[in-house]
Amino acid sequence: MRRLWTPGWIARHVLAVGLVGGFLALGWWQISRAAGGNTLSWAYAFEWPVFAAFVVFIWVREVRLTVRDKTLRDSPAAPVSPAPAGAPATAATAFRRPVRTARRPIGYEDGGDPELAAYNHYLAWLNEHPDARPADYPG
Repeated sequence: MRRLWTPGWIARHVLAVGLVGGFLALGWWQISRAAGGNTLSWAYAFEWPVFAAFVVFIWVREVRLTVRDKTLRDSPAAPVSPAPAGAPATAATAFRRPVRTARRPIGYEDGGDPELAAYNHYLAWLNEHPDARPADYPG
């Protein structure tokens, strides 16, 4: 919990309390205007408390993420071993970032559509010439 009392977090706490108080005060102001005969103010009277609830939601989420991040950093890391082929994924399975390849998958076809084939040729040309403008396309 010490992490939530840094200067940055104190500023966030003050900002959250200020926004919630301000939004609720604006909602109360709109209720008084609506009671005076301004029918449009009824919509705003319900809207401002929703904004206040959203601020509370974001604040609670950020606090939870910070506390959980701190907890995860403090716990000893378990060694990650690759799962054998065909084994179901578990919590210890390491996920890797997908790798992009320039090759087409086996069996790739343009479906016989000449417009699709021309468009794919155009995209391939743009990929091969990254500094070229689309107007420089020779096709």
